[in-house]
Amino acid sequence: MPEGDTVYRTARHLNDVLAGREIERWALRVPAYATSDLTGLTVDEVVSRGKHILHRIDGHTLHTHLKMEGTWHVYPRGTRWKKPAHTARAVIETSDHTTVGFDLAMVELISRDDEEFIVGHLGPDLLGADWSADTAVANLDAAPDRPTAIALLDQRNLAGLGNEYVAELCFLRGIRPDSPIAQTATRELVRLAHRLITANRDRVSRTTTGDTRRGRRVWVYGRAGQPCLRCGTLIERGRLGPTATQERVTFWCPRCQS
Repeated sequence: MPEGDTVYRTARHLNDVLAGREIERWALRVPAYATSDLTGLTVDEVVSRGKHILHRIDGHTLHTHLKMEGTWHVYPRGTRWKKPAHTARAVIETSDHTTVGFDLAMVELISRDDEEFIVGHLGPDLLGADWSADTAVANLDAAPDRPTAIALLDQRNLAGLGNEYVAELCFLRGIRPDSPIAQTATRELVRLAHRLITANRDRVSRTTTGDTRRGRRVWVYGRAGQPCLRCGTLIERGRLGPTATQERVTFWCPRCQS
């Protein structure tokens, strides 16, 4: 599942080409909304909320979620698509551009007034106008025995972090992903999370080490069996989640995060 900075950049790119433009072609290729038609309406804005993308259009909201496979593409109108047409779930076209949502896990058209029912459960967005470090800290501190990685991945606490950021944050704070959140200074953890994701907000190639060279961009994520960039100890890999069906892969250095 993409991290919040990827979703943020996607929404910003869509907003750049759609906001203020009239829709000339509209197609939602999902049964529940296949007959919907917003042709002729003007797109107000496209924004991200955590890992959700919201197209706001004259009282309507198109809500999409990328999950693991989803992606939005932007093409100059008339350009050949880079993915098969049968994988397109949403198509919005203006006089200049065609935007296509491929393999989207979630596609629904709702009233703007109902957005709260869709994203109202989310905690403060690390890259949003509603960001509040105080609220995020209070949310995390409310369950002190919860494993740190699980607490950070819970979008109800703070919105925008995925597996990669969580693994890297635990490394940078010197704590194991399965250690109780109470064993770390949550305010410092939240401050670091905000600084890290903001620093990567405009980067296509994410880095948590400050090094953009291939193989040097992350400390532990995806590096199981490889030497730690700091101490040389082999990185370990495991799974962690609130339930067996919600387990996510995680990585850590057994020496730096003892």
